[in-house]
Amino acid sequence: MIRIILFLLLIALAAAGAAWMADQPGDLVLNWGGLRFTSKQPMYLLGLVVVVAMVAGVILRGLWKIPSHIRRGRRERRHARGRHAITQGLLAIGHGDSAGARAHAEVARRHAGGDPLALLLHAQSAQLDGDRDGAQRAFRAMAEREDTRLLGLRGLFIEAQRADDPVAAVMIAEEALKMSPSSSWASHAVLGFCCAKGDWAGALSIIDNNQSAGLIDKATYRRQRGVLLTARALEFETVDRDLSRSSAMEAVKLAPTLIPAAVLAAKFESEAHQVRRAMRIVETAWLAQPHPDLADAYSHVRLGDSARQRLVRVETLAAKKPGHIEGALAIARAAIDAAEFAKARAALEPFVAAPTQHVALLMAEIERTEHGDSGRARAWTLRAVRALHDPVWTADGYVSDRWRPVSPVSGRLDAFQWQTPVAALPSDKGHAIEPSPFEEAMLAPRRVEPPKEVASEPEVARPVEPVEVKPVEVKPVEVKPLEPAAPTAQDNAPLPAAIEAEPAPAPAEPAAPEPAPPPAAESAPPAPAPLFRSRTDLPKAAPAPIPAVIPIIRAPDDPGVDEDGPVDEFAEQIGPPKAQVGGWRGFLSRLGS
Repeated sequence: MIRIILFLLLIALAAAGAAWMADQPGDLVLNWGGLRFTSKQPMYLLGLVVVVAMVAGVILRGLWKIPSHIRRGRRERRHARGRHAITQGLLAIGHGDSAGARAHAEVARRHAGGDPLALLLHAQSAQLDGDRDGAQRAFRAMAEREDTRLLGLRGLFIEAQRADDPVAAVMIAEEALKMSPSSSWASHAVLGFCCAKGDWAGALSIIDNNQSAGLIDKATYRRQRGVLLTARALEFETVDRDLSRSSAMEAVKLAPTLIPAAVLAAKFESEAHQVRRAMRIVETAWLAQPHPDLADAYSHVRLGDSARQRLVRVETLAAKKPGHIEGALAIARAAIDAAEFAKARAALEPFVAAPTQHVALLMAEIERTEHGDSGRARAWTLRAVRALHDPVWTADGYVSDRWRPVSPVSGRLDAFQWQTPVAALPSDKGHAIEPSPFEEAMLAPRRVEPPKEVASEPEVARPVEPVEVKPVEVKPVEVKPLEPAAPTAQDNAPLPAAIEAEPAPAPAEPAAPEPAPPPAAESAPPAPAPLFRSRTDLPKAAPAPIPAVIPIIRAPDDPGVDEDGPVDEFAEQIGPPKAQVGGWRGFLSRLGS
């Protein structure tokens, strides 16, 4: 708008000047060599002179600026080639062409050596080739420039991490954090270093800076600050009780569902005889995530209670999250301590079909404590070997036996979660350890045995008829039949019909009927005796006499034993074996043998 007003003012001034000159009297004469120009109206001649002067000025100015135009065009062409090389080099890095990236980096260095993207292309091509020294030189050159200093520090930080130099990495991150407090990677690295060395005050200050810089929202800030306060409270629990208590109480206010903070705060409240407040803290965390540490803290919230009182309290806590396995495990643990084995079995019954390791171990403890049955306890222990894994504290695939504030793999804050590890998830493949018959027999339900009936009269078994044994490929030898020995009465003896010999084919002529056995043997069949029970009502029977002649029975494919005496190797004739005689003599010798 201002330019338009100025342009109109200039036009108005030019028009006023032209009108003033036109009103002036006189002649305008121009002599140049042999030329003479005379004008009664000097305005026209003055306009012509001005036009000629302007054209001449433009021509002279153009001639004067030709070298600068040539230099600028050459510079623009070089810059365009460098930009094209940078673009193609970054694309080559994107699809993993190290040779192409290196070639384009050389072109970009020649044509656009001062371009920050050319330095970045050179560093990334060196990283792709595995040239760490070249990458570090490129990143140092970027760190020395004011516009690429933060990018160079970031590259040096990555190279220090690859070289496994944590001290240099932390120093670079601290320098970058001083230069730019809003740098997320620098704050993350320094925060992990502070947590690793136990500098909780420094870690808390970094969290505050991140929240003020807008890197994290308010909910994340409260959670992370609660995690750091919990870590400080756990570290100073036995050193500075006051600092530990204040940190735990502030952590519970910031993150009420954080399990370690709730457990520690409930412990401090219980020591201060604030039972109701401790119970409310544990119940809030239990509703969010049931955990065995919460159940243990809830059961011991009042010091000096008996085992039955702890069982009642745990049942109250488990009822707030019905059907959860952690509640059942807590009830079973408290019931075993209170010798309430029926309640322990009832709590674990829904999880016995597909038990976890903790369920199987608790069942083994129940069998060992209640009945003293070491066999069933051992069977449950063997079953725990291939049972499903229980949840543990895991972070980035790392399994820990306790909660930690930072992941040791990635350095991420609040990374540990109470869950089943990935390596323990069930798959569609079969078990590596198949169930054994011993385990199946031990884990079978207990059988109620019927009362044992004792026979009033001894049972008389029929004598066994001798059976003639026909030897194979051996001359028949007369066998003397064994005299039948009268067995003593026993309740698990087979029926007489079961021990009779196979019936012979019926003869053509009618045979005399055999005498019927005594009716006492068929009056009442004996009941089978239970397994694994010693018999005290069976007297030892007299040993049967050994027959004088024992027939030798051989299988049809048994070549037998050489009847010749042992061969004396020193008595044999030393020399080559005799060859078989040929011709008719050999035929006769073989025929005679």
